[in-house]
Amino acid sequence: MTDTSDANKERNREIARNEEAKQVAGSARVSISAIAAVVIVGGILFTLGWLALR
Repeated sequence: MTDTSDANKERNREIARNEEAKQVAGSARVSISAIAAVVIVGGILFTLGWLALR
């Protein structure tokens, strides 16, 4: 019974590690998307401002 319990604990730890890796990858993907959106919007606003001053 101890072997089964230990195996379940190890399996649960492995699942937790995998879930943590997925969350980190997802967070990085969201951050990169947010930065890209800010750069694009900033570029558009800069261009519109520059054109308005000309």
